[in-house]
Amino acid sequence: MLDLLINNMNISVLLGIVFSFAVTFTATALLKDKLPKDGGREFAHDGKLSKGKPRGAGIIFVLTFVCAGLVFGVLNLENMIYLVLMTICMFTGFFDDAAEKPWNEYKKGALDLVVSILVAVTFLYFNPAAVNLAIFGVSFSLHPIIYGILIVILVWVSVNVTNCSDGVDGLSGTLSIITMMSIYFLCNILGVAGEFTPLILFFVMSLIAYLWFNATPSILMMGDAGSRAMGIFIAMAILKSGAPLLYIPLAIVLIVDGGLGLIKVSVIRFLHVHIMSNLRTPIHDHVRKVMNWSNTQCVYRFAIIQIVVSAITLYLVKI
Repeated sequence: MLDLLINNMNISVLLGIVFSFAVTFTATALLKDKLPKDGGREFAHDGKLSKGKPRGAGIIFVLTFVCAGLVFGVLNLENMIYLVLMTICMFTGFFDDAAEKPWNEYKKGALDLVVSILVAVTFLYFNPAAVNLAIFGVSFSLHPIIYGILIVILVWVSVNVTNCSDGVDGLSGTLSIITMMSIYFLCNILGVAGEFTPLILFFVMSLIAYLWFNATPSILMMGDAGSRAMGIFIAMAILKSGAPLLYIPLAIVLIVDGGLGLIKVSVIRFLHVHIMSNLRTPIHDHVRKVMNWSNTQCVYRFAIIQIVVSAITLYLVKI
């Protein structure tokens, strides 16, 4: 909106970047003690160490980001709908964070499905049902219904694997930043950087400010309010790049870390088949418990893996 007043998009984006970091940092410092307190996760590795810490900090950095998007971003209808859907996803997570008893998994899954459908409908209304196989330089169109179903799957998966990866100080936020910036560079390489991409920078800066407080040893946690919002935003961003299949390499560590746990639990619960019995999930619990990685080693090594994969992917797209 501000870009219309100052008639300079670059200045508006710069102000949005500064606003996102400064307000998130300040608000987190002032409001962290007002957040719900974590009860300690019984089955998580070192879960008891988080007991009593402020939880649900995602409500701070997500609302700051949304304000930055509304004030300093491009206010078109599509972006506004995405911001609303992201806020809804954040609040479902925050209410779960604040609840004395965690929400039922099926309830959260149903809410995720509804939001995923709304993202798909919004995207297909404003964008063509075209997929760019960017590495191979090939594009093709899908039937809108088929593409819509695939978008719903993408959004649901992104929300849940990002949520499941939130279990080590700084891990989920760091990996999400790497993935978001990879998508930002992808959009620029493909020449589709436009009205959505400034939002990526705003969200990244809000996350960086949050990580100041979440670095090991953390003094607060984002909770589902943050991780679920990050997941839906990553899905929106990769869709806007026009190359949604690149979600796999650009978020591969999030997918493997959180996704294997989802597969393991689903197969056991619905098929009654026990698989990966020797593997603790999420994978960040396995490397800490079985391989004796420290929290810092886990964050750095997972981040290094994602940076290498993202760099190779972006290079292949560019050539």
